[in-house]
Amino acid sequence: MGGFFGVASQDDCVFDLFYGTDYHSHLGTRRAGLAVYGTENGFDRAIHSIETTNFRPKFDKDILKMKGHLGIGCISDYEPQPLIIRSHHGTYAITTVGKINNASQLADDLFAKGHSHFLEMSGGDINPTELVATLINQQDTIVDGIRYVQDVVDGSMTLMLMTKDGIYAARDKYGRTPVEIGYKKTEEGAAHCICFESFSFLNLGYRMKKELGPGEIVFVDPEEIKTVAPALDEMKVCSFLWIYYGFPASTYEGLNVEDVRCKCGSKLAKRDMTRGIKPNMVAGVPDSGIAHAVGYANESGVPYSRPFVKYTPTWPRSFMPTIQSRRDLIAKMKLVPIRELLEGNKLLLIDDSIVRGTQLRETTQYLYKSGVEEVHIRPACPPLVFGCKYLNFSRSNSEAELITRRMIEKLEGTMNPSDSILAKYTDPDSDQYANMLEEIRRQLDFTSLHYHRLDDMVEAIGLGKCKLCTYCWDGAE
Repeated sequence: MGGFFGVASQDDCVFDLFYGTDYHSHLGTRRAGLAVYGTENGFDRAIHSIETTNFRPKFDKDILKMKGHLGIGCISDYEPQPLIIRSHHGTYAITTVGKINNASQLADDLFAKGHSHFLEMSGGDINPTELVATLINQQDTIVDGIRYVQDVVDGSMTLMLMTKDGIYAARDKYGRTPVEIGYKKTEEGAAHCICFESFSFLNLGYRMKKELGPGEIVFVDPEEIKTVAPALDEMKVCSFLWIYYGFPASTYEGLNVEDVRCKCGSKLAKRDMTRGIKPNMVAGVPDSGIAHAVGYANESGVPYSRPFVKYTPTWPRSFMPTIQSRRDLIAKMKLVPIRELLEGNKLLLIDDSIVRGTQLRETTQYLYKSGVEEVHIRPACPPLVFGCKYLNFSRSNSEAELITRRMIEKLEGTMNPSDSILAKYTDPDSDQYANMLEEIRRQLDFTSLHYHRLDDMVEAIGLGKCKLCTYCWDGAE
């Protein structure tokens, strides 16, 4: 996925930049970077791998040497960044969050216009942030360049661009990812911060000042925020912000993540009350399933419990590694069961989603071996039927890895079902949907399986479906 944090201050910004960026570590997978600008030393930058070591120990020595009143930092799920670019716009640093589906086409177009080369990364790909910088440099001004990027990128692109005078921040064209701005008074005067996660500045003394609209571009310096390109009308913010990868203390579009997850759990419980299912314990898969489970317990009266806990000191998030076997190992090793709370119980377990089903199958088998009599699974979102085209939130290599697609292939006898057939499998009131759920339930050995309905999930979020991206569930663009 990826996240970022920026600071424009009249004081030295490095302390705030370091901790604000670290607060985005739950979003990233591979690399992190910091870039600062100060009148004394100019631009400075550090980039490190965070695949095996957390952000803070990687950068604790760098920040002792860095100095500046402007800074941008990122947690990157793919490419090394921020980059420092020298162009006709002057020197600037840039970091991005997004996905470019048409990168090869854009690069070929640039070659045709006389652009000489790109530096390849180790996998042979072009650095997406470098590509974005090159596109910006095709235009006469930075603002025109950013708007050009928003128009030509197929996918999404949110970014920060730091010059010696301040920081440009731009939310992607349809607002799929958030951009929040905070403000505080400092010893020397004032400071603004720019971030993905709104909670990231709270402990640093900032208060919320502005949330960018879709496609909006602002220029931020220590004293003011200047809108240089207005927000656009259409919004398609990613629904998964609230369901899975957003941090519980964050708020997007005025809607808190923890509160939405509790409401989702409540709606799951209301549906179950009509099904006659009677578990005697409800739990959430740590961490993102916990608030959903609390909401379910509060609505249903079924006691909430923690029959297994997550060991976090040394085990990273399970989606980070690119190798499936390692993801499975991490998912298994980091969850520690409490057998005394499991034996003889009928457990209802809420997870944020089911992607491939591998991890949840192992969890379920372990629960049975620990003496659980029944395992009722309630994913907190609808079945994932389409791979995300807009954000890198999953390590799935193709839609064929999704457990829903494997079941649809089994039921339909084809790996390439038509859109009309897929539409039936995303309709929670259809026979095809019921058959798919039954196949998943049998394969993963659940006592019962009921996903969160899309209409219930949208109502729990409270923003309205017209403003939400629901593509991975219903294919609606």
